[in-house]
Amino acid sequence: MGLDDLINKGKAAFEDNKDKIDEALKSEKAEELSDKALDGAANLAKKVAPDSADSKIDEVRANLDGKIGNQ
Repeated sequence: MGLDDLINKGKAAFEDNKDKIDEALKSEKAEELSDKALDGAANLAKKVAPDSADSKIDEVRANLDGKIGNQ
């Protein structure tokens, strides 16, 4: 089995389970995990970036949070 076969099987599995994947991304668990990951990434970015970037970092974090989870 070559790489193309694996990619095609992955695509087929995704298409067959699109509804389940979407449901999982909108779940409470996804919200909880994404909040932890986004908080950690935002806090790290705020530590290394100048203070003037904090509001932009918060804006990006909020935008990403709206795309994953259920809140």
